[in-house]
Amino acid sequence: LIGRLMFELPEEMGLIAIAVRQTQGKGRGGNVWLSPIGCALSTLHITIPLHSNLGQRIPFIQHLVSLAVVESVRSIPGYEDIDLRVKWPNDIYYSDLMKLGGVLVNSTLIETTFHILIGFGFNVSNSNPTICINDLITKFNKEEGTTLKPLTTDCLIARTVTVLERLIDIFQEKGPNGILPRYYKYWVHSGKHVRLYNEEGPTAWIVGIDDYGFLQVHEEGKGIESVHPDGNSFDMLKNLIVPK
Repeated sequence: LIGRLMFELPEEMGLIAIAVRQTQGKGRGGNVWLSPIGCALSTLHITIPLHSNLGQRIPFIQHLVSLAVVESVRSIPGYEDIDLRVKWPNDIYYSDLMKLGGVLVNSTLIETTFHILIGFGFNVSNSNPTICINDLITKFNKEEGTTLKPLTTDCLIARTVTVLERLIDIFQEKGPNGILPRYYKYWVHSGKHVRLYNEEGPTAWIVGIDDYGFLQVHEEGKGIESVHPDGNSFDMLKNLIVPK
C-alpha cells in the first residue's frame, strides 16, 4: 500500500499505514514476523534530503526510531522510570532481559532524496507468550505504589511519530551529538562485553556508536574500533566483526 502511494504524494506530506494484526510481516534477514492484536504496528514513509546531516548518515534512522518508541512512553509524566530500553541496532527491550519490539528501515535514493520506509512494531497490551508495555506498567505500580494507567496502541504510535519528528529535526541541526546523550540514556549496552569474530574470539567492551551508527568496541591493547554483526547470529550482538 505504502509502496504504491509514496511516490504519488508531495514530498512534504507524511504517510503512515497502521495494522491491528500482522500475519506476513518481515524482520531482518527475511525472517517472518507475526504480530497479534495488542501490538502497535505501522509503516511510516518519510523523505530525507541526501545532502543533510541525516542524509549522510542514513543508518542512524533505525536508532532514532528505536529511541522514539522508548521516549513515546518514558516522556509521559509519571512514566519516566518504566524500564523500556533500546538495544543496538534496532530492538526495543524490557531492561536487558526481553524483546518487546523492533524496527526495520528500507531506503531508496531517487536523485537527491531518500525515500525511507520505517516499519516498527512493539507489544503494548498482549501479555502472551512474552511481555508487554502494560505489564511493565502494572509491575511498576505494584512495586512503587503508583496508579499509572495502561497505554493504548494508537496513543503510542502517535507519540512515536511525534517524537521521531523532533529527533530528526535535532539530528538535522546538530548531527549525532545532538541525539547520542538521549540514546545512551536508554540503551542496554554500557560496559557490556562482546566477542569479536567468533565464540572464542577476543573480548571487547562496548563503548558507544560512531558517527555513522556502527557499534564501537574497545579491545584491550588495540584501541576503539567500529564493528557490525556477522549476519548469522540469532543474537545480533553474539559475534561482531571488524570491517576491513
